[in-house]
Amino acid sequence: MRALAAASSFVFPYPKTIAVVTVTGLGLFGVKKWMAGGVCRSKARLDGKTVLITGGNTGIGKETAVDMARRGARVILACRDMDRANKAAEDVRKKSGNDNVIVKKLDLASLQSVRQLAKDILGSEERLDVLINNAGIMSCPKWQTEDGFEMQFGVNHLGHFLLTNCLLDLLKKSEPSRIVNVSSLAHERGQIYFDDINQDKDYRPWKSYSQSKLANVLFTKELANRLQDTKVTTYSLHPGVIRTELGRHFWPTMPLWKRVVYTPLMFLIKSPTEGAQTTIYCAVEESLQNESGLYYSDCAPKTAAPQGLDDEAAKKLWDLSASMVGLTKSQ
Repeated sequence: MRALAAASSFVFPYPKTIAVVTVTGLGLFGVKKWMAGGVCRSKARLDGKTVLITGGNTGIGKETAVDMARRGARVILACRDMDRANKAAEDVRKKSGNDNVIVKKLDLASLQSVRQLAKDILGSEERLDVLINNAGIMSCPKWQTEDGFEMQFGVNHLGHFLLTNCLLDLLKKSEPSRIVNVSSLAHERGQIYFDDINQDKDYRPWKSYSQSKLANVLFTKELANRLQDTKVTTYSLHPGVIRTELGRHFWPTMPLWKRVVYTPLMFLIKSPTEGAQTTIYCAVEESLQNESGLYYSDCAPKTAAPQGLDDEAAKKLWDLSASMVGLTKSQ
């Protein structure tokens, strides 16, 4: 009897333990679903249309490519590493069932490469319906582009600024068309350092990254103003915190204790598929066809930071960018 009583008292806590584990699990699942954010519900088809995605060989760019291809689009992956790009293109073809996926060389750290891609596209493509400026670099050391620009500003903003302007005539020819610029919540901490745009006086990786992401938002805004008399619309967005290769430069430099603390939280952040949803939304959602120059997050409009709404700063950045990349008035 004593043994039975002892056994009963030993087993008794388990229902409570199971309840705690169940509630905790459901809570984590709920947080995970919340962190996943919005989902693009549009069923829009893209048959007969062409989509160009920069950096489409990995992360959210690749997942965006799969979605565009599934909708029937001709998809162009513009990437720096051709071996990885070709492997990614084959994977996109298999996952989407669409063989009309091609690869083009693009190094956004080289203005010559940007111009060469644009010349190639203008000479080989009859239309361009969606341009998705997705590629980027984050929190890297103080590197320079081929043309001497600070790397993050050069790749994340200037390369895409030049590419977009070089392809505008084709986008106008194909209208209604869209330009989607992948920015970041980091723009809220950003400032455009017009007197030190290349961060030569005070380079800090996150400071530079935030500047480049604010530049994406301002570029989108000013571009919309300049395209008011066309049916080419522009969108910038925050994709969310995502498990991608974008963090490859800052993760190794993080103190060990921070990595230990943050590693379990990786379960909660977005997958590339979840992170691609707002990009896809801006590219295909029918209700956005008459909206332009706005900022989005989790498949919904979101008010950008005050510095991202500054019309004068947007115009000033445009003029500076045009001068830096050698954009002519005719372009």
